[in-house]
Amino acid sequence: MKILFAVLAYLFGSIPSGYLFFYFTEKKDIRDFGSGNTGATNVLRLKGWKLALPVLVIDLLKGALPVFLALMLFPQKNFAVVCAFLAVLGHCYPIYIRFVGGKGIATTFGAFSVLAFLPFLFSLAVFFSVIGISRYVSLGSILSVLSFPLFIFLFKGKTEVIGLGFILFFLILWRHRENIKRILKGQERRIGERPQ
Repeated sequence: MKILFAVLAYLFGSIPSGYLFFYFTEKKDIRDFGSGNTGATNVLRLKGWKLALPVLVIDLLKGALPVFLALMLFPQKNFAVVCAFLAVLGHCYPIYIRFVGGKGIATTFGAFSVLAFLPFLFSLAVFFSVIGISRYVSLGSILSVLSFPLFIFLFKGKTEVIGLGFILFFLILWRHRENIKRILKGQERRIGERPQ
């Protein structure tokens, strides 16, 4: 039963919401435009809030729902942590569209919100604060995910959740490697900037 649920967590996380919404409206592959990924930030840049908002909500649910159901159906929190990782992995590497997906932030936030709500809120504050100061969504994303296991530690939360936080941080870091290069070169697009 657990193996089946874990597979379903990955498959649910793999639902490429940004890809589907963009394809239904444009009949094109979103990965050929903008940042080349399927996440809500790329949808926002290409199509605006009207399309990005439902993508964001679905991507959040992709992380939150498998974790919530795992906690309800199975007694061990360790298994919910595994499901959280698989859901984010599915978003980043979705089986339905040849394993090229988003960067995992919204799905990670969805999982974090269920696993440890108060530390998640602090991490969300880091996200908005960094974006407000730097106007880099990518930098806000990376630092907010890094802050989550640190806040878990401060709140004396579960060790397995701290471990998940660091694992997802390194996954997010890898997914944002090109963003990091552009930030270091001063070429990363800030929020609100138009393409050149």
